[in-house]
Amino acid sequence: MDKFSYMSNADVNAIDELYKQYLQDNNAVEEGWRTFFEGFEFARKNYDEVVGGAIPENVQKEFKVINLINAYRSRGHLFTKTNPVRERRKYEPDLDLANFGLESSDLENVFQAGEEIGIGAATLKDIVAHLEATYCDAIGIEYQYIREPKRLLWLRNNIELKNRPKFDANRKKHILHKLNQASVFEQFLHKKFVGQKRFSLEGGETLIPALDALIEKGAELGAKEFVVGMAHRGRLNVLANIFNKTYDKIFSEFEGKEYEDALFDGDVKYHLGYSCYQKTDKGQEIKMTLTPNPSHLETVNPVVEGITRAKIDHVLDGNEKAIVPILIHGDAAIAGQGIVYEVIQMAQLDGYRAGGTVHIVVNNQVGFTTNYLDARSSTYCTDVAKTTLCPVFHVNGDDAEAVVQTIEIAMAYRQEFGRDVFIDLLCYRKYGHNEGDEPKFTQPKLYNIIAKHPSPRVIYLNQLIAEGVITKEEGAEMEKLLDDNLQERLEDAKQIEKAHITDFLEEEWSTFRAATDEDFEKSPETAVAKEKLIELGTKLSTLPEGKKYFRKIVKLFQDRLDMITNNNLDWGMGEMLAYATLLSEGHSVRISGQDVERGTFSHRHAVVKTEDTEEEIITLNLLQEKQGKFDIYNSLLSEYGVLGFDYGYAFATPNGLTIWEAQFGDFNNGAQIMIDQYIAAAEDKWHTQNGLVMLLPHGYEGQGSEHSSARLERFLQLCGDLNIQIANCTTPANYFHLLRRQLKRDFRKPLVVFTPKKLLRYPKAVSTIEELATGSFQEVLDDPSVNAKDVDTVILCSGKFYYDLLEKKEQEGTGENIALVRLEQLYPLPKTQLDAIVDKYGKNAKYIWAQEEPENMGAWSYILRKWRTVELDVIARWESASPATGSPAVHAIRHNRIINEVMQYAKQKVS
Repeated sequence: MDKFSYMSNADVNAIDELYKQYLQDNNAVEEGWRTFFEGFEFARKNYDEVVGGAIPENVQKEFKVINLINAYRSRGHLFTKTNPVRERRKYEPDLDLANFGLESSDLENVFQAGEEIGIGAATLKDIVAHLEATYCDAIGIEYQYIREPKRLLWLRNNIELKNRPKFDANRKKHILHKLNQASVFEQFLHKKFVGQKRFSLEGGETLIPALDALIEKGAELGAKEFVVGMAHRGRLNVLANIFNKTYDKIFSEFEGKEYEDALFDGDVKYHLGYSCYQKTDKGQEIKMTLTPNPSHLETVNPVVEGITRAKIDHVLDGNEKAIVPILIHGDAAIAGQGIVYEVIQMAQLDGYRAGGTVHIVVNNQVGFTTNYLDARSSTYCTDVAKTTLCPVFHVNGDDAEAVVQTIEIAMAYRQEFGRDVFIDLLCYRKYGHNEGDEPKFTQPKLYNIIAKHPSPRVIYLNQLIAEGVITKEEGAEMEKLLDDNLQERLEDAKQIEKAHITDFLEEEWSTFRAATDEDFEKSPETAVAKEKLIELGTKLSTLPEGKKYFRKIVKLFQDRLDMITNNNLDWGMGEMLAYATLLSEGHSVRISGQDVERGTFSHRHAVVKTEDTEEEIITLNLLQEKQGKFDIYNSLLSEYGVLGFDYGYAFATPNGLTIWEAQFGDFNNGAQIMIDQYIAAAEDKWHTQNGLVMLLPHGYEGQGSEHSSARLERFLQLCGDLNIQIANCTTPANYFHLLRRQLKRDFRKPLVVFTPKKLLRYPKAVSTIEELATGSFQEVLDDPSVNAKDVDTVILCSGKFYYDLLEKKEQEGTGENIALVRLEQLYPLPKTQLDAIVDKYGKNAKYIWAQEEPENMGAWSYILRKWRTVELDVIARWESASPATGSPAVHAIRHNRIINEVMQYAKQKVS
């Protein structure tokens, strides 16, 4: 084969190697090369007899044309007309004929290679024209890196054979109508609410006909629900013209009125969520949800995916085609925010897949003030898509019909293959980052161009006038009618006295109420009959017969059966029984996180694998004929994305128990944005409840600064307005009741549990079946071993540190004057129960807060601030920048010092 002018020796050698692979197995090479070699073989066989194996020049050129076709497929996107306001960067080599051994004199020659692109034998001129229209006009496509021939061929057929479809007059008018809505809405806001932030969509108005087309096409292909996540840019426009949120409600939010609930903090108008039912143009009913989000860009992505997956699991019988997640990105954010990569990597994982996401990038070509050349190293902002081999469409935002065509292909691809697809909508931002910002400070040349550039609506209106689809007068009348309607709705908005914020998932949460202070005075009954506990405990501890298991697994499950027989339950058994009882009552349970199936500390073993086939056995799904579904998934090595996903999952499953567990508790700080902006604040900002449980292994055992503290102090600082629950349990029974309590009230709150490591196998941290079969969660556990009249020192503590103190107390054989009182729930602070402790031991006793964390960490500052019934002293590690030492020896010295100090203090009181 000839070496073309732009090919290196390495290229030639690589092609030769591919050809050898093809001769051995024609399926061993990708579709494009297979087609090339098939043509080569056909020509060689047909000319061998005539010319003794020499291939004539015209046949060689057939191969050169095929090479040209493949170059357009793989590199055509670099030479498109997709940028409405900037010249494209130059790339070499380009698609000039000379780079392929072809000449201008070949343009009128007919080549059979036209068959390859579906136009039959055609002149080179027609082949090039078809390729230019397909790959280098208003749409650029990246897909040749896809390794599955079926997906590759589907995309090729849908972009090469169909090229640019012709829309009829009615369709064109509808596209114009959506552009009118988008444009007139922004112009109206600009006039009526001067200087207010709205994060205008102007310059990217084709997003509205794009979303409209996506929803119509999706419904046609079986979608019944759409879940959308997006940032602030264009959000109000999407709410008004896609979700049909009434204009008067949006205008009322611009007025900045008080909320109906005087204590409600709320959020800015371009962060709020919304849900609605609509009918498509063909009469199909669909549900649409816009997820609320903070200003932290891209954080909403995993939340959307979690909501979507929960509905697939619990509402749609596993039908991924019935619901479509849509994520709308900004160009700077999708390139710069790591959460995007995390979520894309989750897309095909068993525990997190949601049937494929349609990603739309509103590409303003600038991030706040940062030029795109400073915002990424990659060629495109969407290059992250290539990590999971997703197709990417780049489309000119000024070409409304190209945008609609692209979005319809993308939607069809998602429904066909259940995979992510990306649309890079190249547009611009008419104003600065917000309407009060001056963009000419940083992009003067670009904004001089934008100032003179007609809007997408004007461009399309002029196109339709030129085509005779509409008259200039009709276009003006359409604009006036929309503007008049907006004015009427503005007058209506002025009559609204106070702002009302609804839960964006109001339908799913209609049977739940807001919590009150009284709800936390005492926990509800969560006991389960002893007979039921024994039955479930036996079943979850019994492996199916006839399978080969690892001997240690067999022993472990026998040990669990022995716990039932001996009435001595360890931590893992208490946890498993909590899940089993909820499942038997019809609740679903989902757990995800790093290594959760076995458990970081090998205590859970919820999933057992057979030794010979690695078949997965989940005994919690083998409890009874009718039960809830137990799902547990080892996650990818991500905290931010997975916690966000599980938070979204909990949004859509208020009657299920959704748990995220950190490998070590302090790893939660990799997901700090999710904790701060969603878990702690969502109810106060958006009127949304969520029952997510976070399990954070915590405890000082000499494992170093990263494996000791789950940063209790940070969570306690976030507490307020009954927003979350913080617990640090010390017995399997109390943990059992705590987990069950999460689903036994008619409201939901996120629950953060600081779980133990030492106590998982600690002989004293055990419970009886009777303790699970009676009562409820105990917020405070009093000392059962002392006589109140003998006590003059009350040590308040939390978590496994109680057992460290107890060991010392028992070792010394004294301490009748010391009561060790455990605070099992830190927030909401159980003041009633704590005050009852004071009533029992008296105010004359000395009260000490003892903790294993440094004094500037842990619960001390919080307790000091929140509980003033008695004067408290503290015994803790001294203040430290790091949570813990890295030396086991130093740890032992410091830990023993605290324990000894507690005991010494008590002795001084006696003397």
